[in-house]
Amino acid sequence: MNNDSLENPAIVSPEKWLAARHELLREEKEFTRLRDRLARRRRELPRVKINQAYTFESPTGRVSLADLFEGRSQLIVQHFMFGPGWAEGCKSCSFMLDHINPTVAHLKARDVSFAAVSHAPLAESLPFKARMGWAVTWVSSHGTAFNRDFHVSFTAEEIQRGGVNYNYGKMDFPQTEAPAISVFLRDAAGDVYHTYSTYGRGVEVVMGTYHLLDLVPKGRDEANDEYGMQWLRHHDRYEKAVDVVGAR
Repeated sequence: MNNDSLENPAIVSPEKWLAARHELLREEKEFTRLRDRLARRRRELPRVKINQAYTFESPTGRVSLADLFEGRSQLIVQHFMFGPGWAEGCKSCSFMLDHINPTVAHLKARDVSFAAVSHAPLAESLPFKARMGWAVTWVSSHGTAFNRDFHVSFTAEEIQRGGVNYNYGKMDFPQTEAPAISVFLRDAAGDVYHTYSTYGRGVEVVMGTYHLLDLVPKGRDEANDEYGMQWLRHHDRYEKAVDVVGAR
């Protein structure tokens, strides 16, 4: 399909629209079946036992990785971009957590706990959490190897040198903190295993807004932006952004 057909779609009769919709439906069903196969392969991945005794700073003191399971057998961790000294969390990671926050109760009903883990000391990140109104477990990995081991924190020297280890390969990265989602399993004996991590655009799995934008005629409408998600704001700043645009 060329760009002109995207910007100026044909106007057709209901019968022709229905025929085109049936053709697209076949592709959508194929995609659904492929997604189901990928989900099964994801669950079949081998596991890595966590032998490192990771601990985190929490509002109640030091807690272990096993503690984050809160008695459940599965744990999803959002590696939230909030570095030491930052005034606020990453707007894209905030976009992610906006979607996750209301799902936590449903995850718990399916034996899944959730925790956001950031690199900044907890005293720096908790005021931002309160500002955003998130009711999730949030801990700090500051002073530990957790972020480094999961390839979501880099030094300024590494960024300048280029070629950091991110998304299962070497690549240039613009910031010292990076987004990811990791999944862990805890067995009956209390042993913890790493089962899955996804980086880059893989974290879109939780961005329901993008999935909805993919349905509408303009789509994500980012083609003319300088970078992906340029339009995005922290959810308490959209009204201010609209006021600024309207004042021009």
